[in-house]
Amino acid sequence: MTARDRNHDGGPAAAPRPRSTADAPVHTVIPMRQRTAPRSRPSAAPQASGFWNALDDAERSALRTAARPRTYSTNMPLCNQGDRSDYVVIIEHGWVKVTSATENGHEVMLAVRGPGDLVCEGAVLGDRQRSATVAAMSPLRTLVIPAGRFTAFLDEFPRTWRMVSETVVHRLDDADRRVRAQASSTGAQRLALLLIELSELSQREDGRAGDGTLEIRPPLSQEELASWVDASRETVARALKVWRAHGLVRTERRKITILDAAGLRAYAQQGTPASDTG
Repeated sequence: MTARDRNHDGGPAAAPRPRSTADAPVHTVIPMRQRTAPRSRPSAAPQASGFWNALDDAERSALRTAARPRTYSTNMPLCNQGDRSDYVVIIEHGWVKVTSATENGHEVMLAVRGPGDLVCEGAVLGDRQRSATVAAMSPLRTLVIPAGRFTAFLDEFPRTWRMVSETVVHRLDDADRRVRAQASSTGAQRLALLLIELSELSQREDGRAGDGTLEIRPPLSQEELASWVDASRETVARALKVWRAHGLVRTERRKITILDAAGLRAYAQQGTPASDTG
């Protein structure tokens, strides 16, 4: 089974099917109902800005009415692998990680989601247990929407079906890229690319610092980074040490700041710090 074949809550998943209440083992995108969004309102790009941020004022108001606010403390699960819970969650503030447990109990890091993102969306994908756990990495403020109310919202605002579908397809594409990267790059190169992507995601919340540095907001450990890029913790520690020496990054406990994004991107492509390439 490849990463694209998995169906994760907040990670790679199949596209939504109307009026379902749990996860479905769907490996291809299910066609949406035969609707088209008004030509004057092209579909937004929720994968870039977050599902919530891509909604207009009327859509946000309707979804907030259907939801109940809820906060989570660090490490609390929003949904658990194996559950049959029937709700979706929108993150207003904070970060979550998406993980899956193997048969021997090993936790595999699949994704990180942040402000504006839709997670636990498997509740509207079909009748199956959830295949991933979504847990808070920091204090969270969220909106929790029962699956029935969420599909009713999608029916009321037809373009949002396409937005959810685009989110799902983007996550499937991310899974494909991860599989390709395993075959074509080293663990350190995959880590460099991941840090660049996480820095871009972090800018959604804070923007770029005045000094041009990029702080990675999700508080990830070296073990979590290693799991995510399919490398050893030693590989991660060694790469960060090299990049610190070359002035590419600054590290603290569960905190990484990118000092030279162009140099780190060059490493992701070439496997050598730009200053060493001559």
